[in-house]
This record gives sequence, structure tokens and C-alpha cells, in this order.
Amino acid sequence: MALQLFSRKQVEPKVPPRPKAKPVEQDVYLPADRVELNHDPLHQAMQLERFGHVITHRHEFKEHAEVDKLCLLACEKIDDIFAIVPEGFVTIPRTFHDEVGGEEETIETTPFLLARHCVTNAQFQKFVEAGGYEQLDLWPKELWPHLIDFKDQTETPGPRYWRHGRPNKKLMDHPVVGVCQFEAAAYATWSGFRLPSEGEWQMAATWRIRSVANTLRRYPWGDALDINRCNIWAAARGKTVPVDDYALGAAPNGVNQLIGNVWEWTASDFDVTDSTGGPVVGDMHMASIRGGAFDTYFPMQATSVFRTGLVSLARAHNVGFRLAWNLRGQ
Repeated sequence: MALQLFSRKQVEPKVPPRPKAKPVEQDVYLPADRVELNHDPLHQAMQLERFGHVITHRHEFKEHAEVDKLCLLACEKIDDIFAIVPEGFVTIPRTFHDEVGGEEETIETTPFLLARHCVTNAQFQKFVEAGGYEQLDLWPKELWPHLIDFKDQTETPGPRYWRHGRPNKKLMDHPVVGVCQFEAAAYATWSGFRLPSEGEWQMAATWRIRSVANTLRRYPWGDALDINRCNIWAAARGKTVPVDDYALGAAPNGVNQLIGNVWEWTASDFDVTDSTGGPVVGDMHMASIRGGAFDTYFPMQATSVFRTGLVSLARAHNVGFRLAWNLRGQ
């Protein structure tokens, strides 16, 4: 990671010895098929899974003969893709070393929708082939000079590890990686959704709803680490897996893989202070990432409460993202 990792000082499960690495077979790169785009704007938006955009920009399609039918279908798709996270609250440490008694912030979260799975290569390919990297209105103006750097291994616009603007056909249902926070946010805006805030992400993973119990979960499934429920180093998979794997590790509402497989970008800056209360400032802007990944070795770094940050422009091999939406639209 780009910053020293830290966590609450507490008794952690013993770290298992590093498993002997299995020989990783070098997959032959099979480029995914091109997406044949529908020429009808509304049907194309549905084809590209821009369901939030269809609903929030319904007025743009008001003359379309099928607007009511397709908007209803878009709502049904959103019901399938997202799950409701109830209102609750989270406590986020703000000190660099997360010392006992250090500065913390309590954040109230309102009900919202969170995608059950991370965005896949197949979904992100639709954004790329629809010209998402060329739609300047999706990107902050100050970022425009950096768009030239958002290329794949063949100098084509796309995630870092793709080739010729297309993902590996064998990884279509794996989370897209090699995208920076700005690419994740651009996709979210294009599709009509957004990235979750750090507080929202933690609420979804800890399930700290207001109740007489007033409890939180160290993991989405409970309080004990179970390597059969998440793809981290100890699971010995050594790479990403499809986004619907490890269903037993889902949160109570069915949101899957909040822990493991890939770290997840949030919409929040990574703000921390040192022991004197002064802000820790790096050379480049950093955003919060959460959840751990397939190559996360220390169990304490793959919990619902562990937090760290990454340079917003980093395009790492183990960082992806998932979408969020307000209950009443954006």
C-alpha cells in the first residue's frame, strides 16, 4: 500500500504461516468480444446497465414510446443489483496510529443502497466501449491532463491490465482492477450511481444499526475470521475470484465480498492526524480504501473496521470498487 497500514490495538487472531505458493498458471489472454451497441439511445442505456441514469434522466427520453416500460425495468434491475443498508452509525479513528484514546469521529449514516457485488470487467468494458474515457463531463476539469495516462498494456484507453481496450475473456465476472479512484467515480457517474463514502462502507460491513444491542461486526458475517468466507492470503487462492464467490461471507443483506478479493475505493479522502493532532499530508492526494484483498496477509488488515488510504491516481492490481445509490435517487 502507499501508506503505512494501521489498526486498533487489540488481540488479533494468530497469523497463519504463509502458505506455500501454488504455481500460478499463466492464463492465455483471450480478449473479450466487442460490445455491439444498440443505436436507440434508451435501449443502449439499458444495454450498458446505466440504470440509475435512465431513471434520473427520464425526461431526456420522454418522447420515447417505451420510456415507461424501460424505466420500470430499470427499477427492477436496481432492486436486483443493490441491497438496502439501514441507518446506523460508525466510529472512525482519525489518528495515524489509531492509539487508545486517540481522536475519533462518529458518523451517522442514513439508509442507502449498496451494490451486492463489485463492478466487474464485463460491466466496465461497456463504459470503455461507449467512450467513457472521452466524455470529459464525467471527469473533473483539473484531471483532464491525466486522462492520457489512463491506458492499458497496449496504450489503449482502459484499465491498466487490459489489452486493446478489452479485458481477458476468462475474467469477465471478476472485479475490475487497475483503475484509479477517478476512473471508478467516472464509471459511477456515467451509470447514474456513485461511490459509497467511507462511513457508508463501514456501516454496511459492521452492520451497526441502532438497537438495544448496540453491537458491530468485526466481519460482515460475525466476529471471527473464517478463511472459507473471504478471499485473502490465508485462503491461498492467489488471485481474484468471481464477484459472486464466497457467498457465505456476505453481510446480512446479501452484499458480498466486503472483505477480501479486492480493496474497494470509497468517495472519501483519507484524512488522518499525527500524535500532536496535526494533519498527515502526503505528496499526493489520497483516498480511503477498505476491505482487504486476495493478497492481504495480515488478518487485522481485512476487517470491517480497518482503514487505510491509497493515492487517488494509483491503478493497483488489487483495488476495485462497488456502487452506491441514495434511496430516492441521486
